[in-house]
Amino acid sequence: MARSESRPVVTLRSTAGTGQTYVTRKSRRNDPDRLVLRKFDPAAGHHVLFREER
Repeated sequence: MARSESRPVVTLRSTAGTGQTYVTRKSRRNDPDRLVLRKFDPAAGHHVLFREER
């Protein structure tokens, strides 16, 4: 299956400054702005906001 251009792979970087990242896919049609998710940061030891980087 070919990769879809409407669902690109994005990198989420921790706002806690630990350098932790997650990789996910998002829909450009539903989320045209930068994605922000609350996920667990193992370096910080708790849940923090992860923001999409470009």
